[in-house]
Amino acid sequence: MAFFEAKFYSESLGFQTTSYVIKPQRSTEGQIGVDGKVENGEYKCLYLLHGLSDDHTIWMRRTSIERYAEEYGICVVMPFGGKGFYTDMKYGEKYYTYITEELPRLMEEFFGIPRKRELNFIAGLSMGGYGALKIGLKNPDKYAACAGLSAVADISGWTKGCPDIMVPVFGENPEVPASEDLFCIAEETNKLDVKPRVYMGCGTEDFLYEGNIQFRDKMKTLDFDYTYRESAGVHCWTFWDEYIQYVLKWMFAEQ
Repeated sequence: MAFFEAKFYSESLGFQTTSYVIKPQRSTEGQIGVDGKVENGEYKCLYLLHGLSDDHTIWMRRTSIERYAEEYGICVVMPFGGKGFYTDMKYGEKYYTYITEELPRLMEEFFGIPRKRELNFIAGLSMGGYGALKIGLKNPDKYAACAGLSAVADISGWTKGCPDIMVPVFGENPEVPASEDLFCIAEETNKLDVKPRVYMGCGTEDFLYEGNIQFRDKMKTLDFDYTYRESAGVHCWTFWDEYIQYVLKWMFAEQ
């Protein structure tokens, strides 16, 4: 695998930003301890989103994502998402537009990563879990599958309980717009002929567990290819390092 730190100007955000990118290396002859899978043709790509207290570096620092991705021969793009819940913020940056429109275009320009739906996937944890589910469900023409780990599945509770964080995102009105509520988004996407596969995982001791269960029960009433997994665990990297491996297997091996 090759690891890149890409620094570039984002027109959507209006400032210089950074994404980590890992991409398979076709030839690793002589490299010890590497047994990756590299195929000819176009690479599949996973956009991997961080949580509220983190940045684009966190997946590389807290997990073995490069080694896990090498097993499947995929690219992984880890962008900076600030504290914007991957939304075009009321008082802030346009992170939704950046992730869904500008970033894929730039990744194609810089690294030759194709934008075909069947080759693109998105996942994340906590705030990034919300972002990945929202983006995947709202853009079924762009992503074949989406996954949320310990996701902020019920965003409405945050707007009422964390105004210092959420007012810049959605404004002063504590009611979340339907266009940003996962429950409403899922209902709308359910009406479409083309839908992404959806995966969720959460620890049973996680403080976001109840919201994940509520959204799980909602998804069970809809017509999605939906997978849910839980086990003992809290909101921590021990859990996410384990579960990102389940996500990768579900996305790229169980087809």
